[in-house]
Parts: sequence; C-alpha cells; structure tokens
Amino acid sequence: MAQLAGGLAHEIKNPLSTINMNLRLLAEDIERHPDDEHRRWLRRLVNVQEEADRLKATLNDFQRLAGKVELATERVDLRTIVEDLVAFFAPQTETQHIVLRPDLPGDPVVCSLDTRLIKQALLNLLLNAVQAMPDGGELIVRVSTQDDQSLLEVIDTGPGLAPEDLAKVFDVYYSTKAGGSGLGLPTTRRIVREHGGQISVESEPGKGTRFVLTFPLTP
Repeated sequence: MAQLAGGLAHEIKNPLSTINMNLRLLAEDIERHPDDEHRRWLRRLVNVQEEADRLKATLNDFQRLAGKVELATERVDLRTIVEDLVAFFAPQTETQHIVLRPDLPGDPVVCSLDTRLIKQALLNLLLNAVQAMPDGGELIVRVSTQDDQSLLEVIDTGPGLAPEDLAKVFDVYYSTKAGGSGLGLPTTRRIVREHGGQISVESEPGKGTRFVLTFPLTP
C-alpha cells in the first residue's frame, strides 16, 4: 500500500509541475497588460497558483510519510544537530518576535542517528511551534540524558492544545492550522520510531506545548 500510495503521489506531481509552469507563463503574459480587467485575472490566477503550490507541498509531505525510510546513521552528538538547526532557524523566529533558546548540556550526547532525517523531524516541530505563536513568545530546544536515553525537548509558550486536539496531533491529515497538511507530525513520529526512539507530547490550554523525543544513547 505504501508503494502504491507513493507511486500515485509521484504520478500526480508530474502533471502538477506542468500546470505550475504554465500558470507562471500565463501570469507573465497577463502582467504585460496593466488595465483593471487583466489585474482581476491576475489575482484569480495567483489564487490558483497558491493552491497548486499547496497541493505540491502536501504531496511532498505525503511521499516522505508513505515512502520507505532508509537510515544512514552515524555516531553523532545530538547537541551538534540542535546547534546547526537553531542557527538555521533563528532568523525566522526573530522576524516573528520569538525568542529561540537552546538549552544544551556541557558533555556530548552521542546517539546513532541519521542527521538529515532528525533535522527534518525537529524542523517540523519548530515550524509548528512558531505557527502556534503568531504574537511572539519563547521557544526552547533542550537536550539532556536520562539513564541510557537521550531526551530532545521542544517547548513553546503558545496557547496550548485542548484535550480533544492533543489526542489527535499524530493522526494523518489532522491539523489545527488553516491550510495545514496534517502530515508534519506523523512524519516526525515515523522518523523517531525508525531510529528506535519515542515521541510524546504534553499540552494544556494557556500553558504551551512540550514535545519530548527520546533516542537510545550510543556508548
């Protein structure tokens, strides 16, 4: 079923790319005519382009979720992954008046991980947190250890989730955001589980949300 679904998504993306290309060319032609009627046409065309781009993004997310996960693991310090991603993501939080704060231990936290996939999983969580705080707030990314496990926490000071939403956050296609694909968190959970890890979430209305990812430590 995963192969069938992934193949179907691939077949849809091919004509969708052609549609997007022709929409861009048509928009360029219409922009040459500055009258009111052509401007109305252009606004409608832009709306179609935005929906086509959203569909393409949804298909990309679906392929990542449904496709085969092949791990390229290596011994890596989890702190390094967090430092790299925080440096990459900081400009986005700054523009939205969000304080992004890494909380890292002094000693290495070594795990056997696929760096690219873990960054993707963590980025999904960071994006969700930022979207939950349109008026600003604080976003903490914490690394710690407990017994033979590493803990990676993503904590935001957003509005939190109602119990009925909290129970569904990892359901495919479930999203509390307008226009959300509902595939980011299921993809993150799959990546974590493929690494032999676990992911959990705690949230309460008015008190923010906390995701906890655990991975086995590597001696």
